[in-house]
Amino acid sequence: MRIGIDAMGGDHAPHEIVRGAVEGLVELNGAELVLIGDEDAVRAELAKHSGWEGRVEIVPTTEVIGMNESPVDALRKKKDASIPRMAMLAAEKAVDAVISAGNTGACAAACQLKIRPLRGLHRPGIAVVLPSFHGPLVVCDVGANIAAKPKHLHQYAIMASLYAREVLRVENPRVGLLSVGEEDAKGTSLVKKARELIREETRINFIGNVEGRDLFRGTVDVAVCDGFVGNIVLKLTEGLAEGLFKTISAEIATEIPHLAKDFQPVMEKVWANHDYSEYGGAPLLGVDGVCIICHGSSDHRAIRNAVRVASESVERQLNSVIADGLAKGR
Repeated sequence: MRIGIDAMGGDHAPHEIVRGAVEGLVELNGAELVLIGDEDAVRAELAKHSGWEGRVEIVPTTEVIGMNESPVDALRKKKDASIPRMAMLAAEKAVDAVISAGNTGACAAACQLKIRPLRGLHRPGIAVVLPSFHGPLVVCDVGANIAAKPKHLHQYAIMASLYAREVLRVENPRVGLLSVGEEDAKGTSLVKKARELIREETRINFIGNVEGRDLFRGTVDVAVCDGFVGNIVLKLTEGLAEGLFKTISAEIATEIPHLAKDFQPVMEKVWANHDYSEYGGAPLLGVDGVCIICHGSSDHRAIRNAVRVASESVERQLNSVIADGLAKGR
């Protein structure tokens, strides 16, 4: 198995990316890494670690796509950047999976342009895993397609359900369609039409409409929405979680300072259980290859776990399972 990693993507590249990649590699038997990026910078970071010798190839590039650049303009102007080169390796089947913590729009666009979609797939979707008290929650789509059609949401429901089952090991995942109310009459025309399609789908465990407050109540394992709504849900969740933890920590330190030190291990454990880094990244479902898109602020732990998720997706032949699932509906 060969896993390609954009060594220049993310807020902490290349040091955290290379460190996490090596840590992930050490945990895998027989796997190899292909690090794409500035050769001198990558070699300098590799020199700080061990255990990778003989299992890492470097594909040198001369350009980097910044986090705030326009994806379309950047891909057109920077042909030798790490993201398009990474996507091309996946398209040529030179690697079995690719991972990037770089510009999300550029990564999603490059993979959609370079890697052919699975047969019968209309539009790929990004499926993010949100940690909750009741276990992992998959939300799809969170940004790949902000102008979705009902048939797109139908396919997201199938793909995200299969991802939850095959990679997250959730038995018979419950799938909900995110709306403004549980009643069938609620929602936009997109939601209403998508619900009719998903309701007739016998391959998934569809429970109907769900509201935003249901997401963390253990009501569903998979929530389906368009990329515009999904991205807002994702960013709101991240900000709310961070704000709550800071507030609770500050209140403990102010009200019961003598117990603050005793509470610290508990707070760290709770934060670890709700840390996105533990889930590694979000797969771009629907392309003929494994593509994991990581948070821009990913540290070595997130990259290490992304390597694990990529490996599991390849080993469990996730794309073949999804392709078969889509084929059964044609």
